Amino acid sequence: MKYFIIAGEASGDLHGSQLIKALREGDDAAEFRFLGGDLMAAEAGSEPLIHYRNMAYMGFAAVVRHLGAILGNMKRTRAAIKEWNPDVLILIDYPSFNLKMAKMAHERGIKVVYFISPKVWVWKEWRVRDIKRYVDKMLLILPFEVDFYKGHDYEATYVGNPTMSELTAARAAMGDYATLAAEHGLDPGKPLLAILPGSRVHEIDKNLPIMLDAALRHPECQLAIAAAPALDDDGYRAVTEPLHASHVPLLRGLTWELLHHARAAIVTSGTATLEAAVLDAPQVACFRMNGKPWLYKIYRRLLKCKYVTLPNLIDDSEVIPELLVHHCTPDNIERHLSALLTDSAARRAQLAGYERVRAALGNHDCAHNAATVILNLLKS
Repeated sequence: MKYFIIAGEASGDLHGSQLIKALREGDDAAEFRFLGGDLMAAEAGSEPLIHYRNMAYMGFAAVVRHLGAILGNMKRTRAAIKEWNPDVLILIDYPSFNLKMAKMAHERGIKVVYFISPKVWVWKEWRVRDIKRYVDKMLLILPFEVDFYKGHDYEATYVGNPTMSELTAARAAMGDYATLAAEHGLDPGKPLLAILPGSRVHEIDKNLPIMLDAALRHPECQLAIAAAPALDDDGYRAVTEPLHASHVPLLRGLTWELLHHARAAIVTSGTATLEAAVLDAPQVACFRMNGKPWLYKIYRRLLKCKYVTLPNLIDDSEVIPELLVHHCTPDNIERHLSALLTDSAARRAQLAGYERVRAALGNHDCAHNAATVILNLLKS
């Protein structure tokens, strides 16, 4: 069978690589073409048609600035799908781009599977209409999404959460903190405070200065910044140098290890908040944007749910503090962070919440389950 997969960011590359591996185990003759990154390339044995670092544009201004590149990517992808005529098009999140490809593939009689739903339960709920029209099978990674789609008269399948699957295996192979510290010049005598400012340039520009301002108030901690694999050091140094924080190490490709060993973490809202929960790293979640109160009011009116971070959504309670827009200040981060660094009631409550989140996600082999559904769909 021929599988065309589209992943538009780093997390999609990771989940896509695991799916490719699982599909190959179930289909010896599997052929792959894809938009994604280095992890998918390693599993597929070929380079991506377009690398996700040339696709990950987020926010109105960024989209407008890169509109030519985005339209070019769409044209090139449509041409590749038409020319290769795959048996199935597999989409991983990235909805603005992927739903357009779904429509085109559906009209050509190509099976369409969506692995990892767009967050239509947060906003842009109207996208469900296009999903129902053009997507043959929706594979969900968050348990509460099943009821959401059921409410829209669409049967979707929960296949487990890839973060749980991937981290369960990765955690077993991790060494101790002393080894990590020795290899990367950290002080093993200080508790580790991990800083995860995101994987996109605009996220780092907006969030990292605020995060560092709060983190530097804790000289008793060893700070470390989890650097995104596709971004070079210059963007980080442009933030750290004015804050006299050039001594804070940038560790690339070690995000999970940092969370595993962290006493606490400051995390940009996104998949990393769930990774921290699975790895038992108490955290403060941040999402700065431009920090204007009026934007926060608009943002809140657009949202269709109480929370924005995954642990809170899964547990339907405030497991972790969410500091959004103008609430995301060094003082507010520090207020929550100080409690999490000690053996406080807030820390114990957050860790108890993590246990509930992990129980809700279950212990499924997400990639294997997803591959099984896809292979059965192609046989039908």
